[in-house]
Amino acid sequence: MRLLLIRHGQTPSNVIGALDTTVPGPGLTDLGLEQAAAIPGALAGEEIGALFASTQLRAQLTAQPLARSTGLELQVRDGLKEISAGDLEMRNDWDAVVEYHRTSFAWINGDLDERIPGGEDGHEALGRFDDVVDEVAARAEGTVAMVAHGQVIRVWAAARGGVSVDFASENPLHNTGVVVLKGDPASGWEVLEWAGTPLGGEKLDAGISGGPGGTTAPVE
Repeated sequence: MRLLLIRHGQTPSNVIGALDTTVPGPGLTDLGLEQAAAIPGALAGEEIGALFASTQLRAQLTAQPLARSTGLELQVRDGLKEISAGDLEMRNDWDAVVEYHRTSFAWINGDLDERIPGGEDGHEALGRFDDVVDEVAARAEGTVAMVAHGQVIRVWAAARGGVSVDFASENPLHNTGVVVLKGDPASGWEVLEWAGTPLGGEKLDAGISGGPGGTTAPVE
């Protein structure tokens, strides 16, 4: 099967660079709504069999245009939510962003006991995303789209798709960027595409105003 892991559109918290990870969280900016509206056209050539989004509002709002265009039911799963920032929640200073990246990117190398202060460790974050993917794989759909969040997509895709920490940390996933994988939980996953810019094209790219979950930061 193929997984299309799509990051949500821009939010007000993205604009100020805040680590905003609570549920339900903010909606989309005007640009975020434009980014979401461009997704159906960009994916017109895909035969999508199922559509999922996280419990966070921004993911569901981003997925709605695709749901309308395909006629698919939008299925909401808590396991797709962003990696919890814990004690770092709503901070946008460099130290907080670096700590968030350092800890979550460590999970790619198997350091799953590393925990974001007051937040999740790797067992919890990757495990809940795995549970949703396992559910989807059991349905044997050909191509499935999941609208989720920058950091959880990058970390899960790298950890399960054999991508290095260096690549995952140095290649951003801006709003409505997509990572495409093929495979299944039993045999493993291969990353086919890591498109960091919006599905609707660079004209919709907010760059660093896409927030810390989709940008680069040192992981030392």
